[in-house]
Amino acid sequence: MLLLFLSLLAGACLSSLVQEKNPEYWRAQAQQTLHKALELQKLNTNVAKNVILFVGDGMGVTTVSAARILKGQLHHMPGEEFQLEMEKFPFLALSKTYNTNAQVPDSAGTATAFLCGVKSKKGTLGVSAAASRSQCNTTKGNEITSILRWAKDAGKSVGIVTTTRVNHATPSAAYAHSVDRTWYSDNEMPSEALGQGCKDIAHQLMHNIPDIEVVLGGGRKYMFPKGTPDVEYGNKEARGTRLDGQRLTDIWREKKPPNKNAYYVWNRRQLLKLDWNHVDFLLGLFEPKDMMYELNRNRWTDPSLTEMVEVAIKILRKNPEGFFLLVEGGRIDHGHHAGKAKQALHEVVEMDRAIARAGALTSSEDTLTVVTADHSHVFTLGGHAPRGNSIFGLATSLSDRDKKPFTSLLYGNGPGYKVVAGERENVLAVDYADKNYRAQAAVPLSKETHGSEDVPVFSKGPMAHLLHGVFEQNYIPHAMAYASCIGSNTDHCQGQRWPGDGATAGSSSEQAERTQQRSNSAIACSPLAPLLSAVD
Repeated sequence: MLLLFLSLLAGACLSSLVQEKNPEYWRAQAQQTLHKALELQKLNTNVAKNVILFVGDGMGVTTVSAARILKGQLHHMPGEEFQLEMEKFPFLALSKTYNTNAQVPDSAGTATAFLCGVKSKKGTLGVSAAASRSQCNTTKGNEITSILRWAKDAGKSVGIVTTTRVNHATPSAAYAHSVDRTWYSDNEMPSEALGQGCKDIAHQLMHNIPDIEVVLGGGRKYMFPKGTPDVEYGNKEARGTRLDGQRLTDIWREKKPPNKNAYYVWNRRQLLKLDWNHVDFLLGLFEPKDMMYELNRNRWTDPSLTEMVEVAIKILRKNPEGFFLLVEGGRIDHGHHAGKAKQALHEVVEMDRAIARAGALTSSEDTLTVVTADHSHVFTLGGHAPRGNSIFGLATSLSDRDKKPFTSLLYGNGPGYKVVAGERENVLAVDYADKNYRAQAAVPLSKETHGSEDVPVFSKGPMAHLLHGVFEQNYIPHAMAYASCIGSNTDHCQGQRWPGDGATAGSSSEQAERTQQRSNSAIACSPLAPLLSAVD
């Protein structure tokens, strides 16, 4: 049956390539795109009951393009004509990512911008630019709150899902105020900062906003006393780090109301067997530090990002006031820093699956979904490769200078720089399709660097049209807050509710069905769109 399906799929895509020779194919495609554009004149001005923010850490435009081709090729298509779920969103903008003191930003300063609505310095979390990195005594008075806090104050449920540790830069900006992003536990803090009363980020997760309904990701070791053996690994590096002797998972439980069901889980089996109807609070810590790359993930012990997102939404959506959910595909960034393009791009594909699942569990009628990145990387895709060439394959021709081949994916700098016998390494001498292959780089560095160009912002749902054009990154949470009537800018919200609670825009299920129909029609091999969805 599978072979039959694959043969049908290959035949349909081959048919599509044949059709491309006919000018009418492209004219019809353009008319379909035009029709969709005209539909956007009917703006969705509902109040957003729910807001979901997906952040692909390090997911610049080139990364999106390469991931599109990869996902298409995973569906046995050439790839270039494919559409990621995020690319089906009707509105697209560009966000300027610089920090107040850095042309090339980091994830802490950018997360503070797109979560707290204020640009700040590199390396600092949840504080304004008046604070200085690593100087504890500049924290007080410069704390700023995030959209997660605004949503919680408005009575909504809130959640954080990440593939990094839950006290890493991006998720931390949602709840912490720290002048140093590396203060994961008190073990990583200088004595001066401890003496001045600053608290580590893991501590702040448990105390600053103690009623976050869902927190899922890595970071177990920072929650337990120094030397505490890990539940899963026997190596010393996985042991607890805390100097204060606290077991933060116990403190997390103690802070929950006695009439509420709070669960702490550390593996996939525990997570998936939960009856989410009877879960009020959920803390899941699946690795001592960051979660495994998707290509390396242990399917028995570690949930996928898609699975975590599904559980989170099913718990959060029980609140009649709605929810705010932050989702980070955090290891895209780590793959790029290591020069491992294959790892990075498969992380994007997994996040795109999570975006699709979130779309199936919600409706664009009452849920604003935003997909963006914190920053880019010095990552390129080129080299005159032919249509359908493996995204991890070689460019068409040899270099006209050193007569050696090169891959289509390259980095401007990073650990992939290698000289053999005084010359550039010949990639034919290595397995450049291996998941841990480090793509060649122009400048030698132990870690590849971020890029400084603008990053995409995809959006759909109520007030998604507010995210358009080119804007400062700190605009994003203000637009989301306006759409969902939370925070300080709510004058326009008097008496307004979301569809299903007095609105007349049609049922959520009807809108979801219409949205899915439009999305499916955009796939290049459109006759097999339902089958493609099933494979995904």
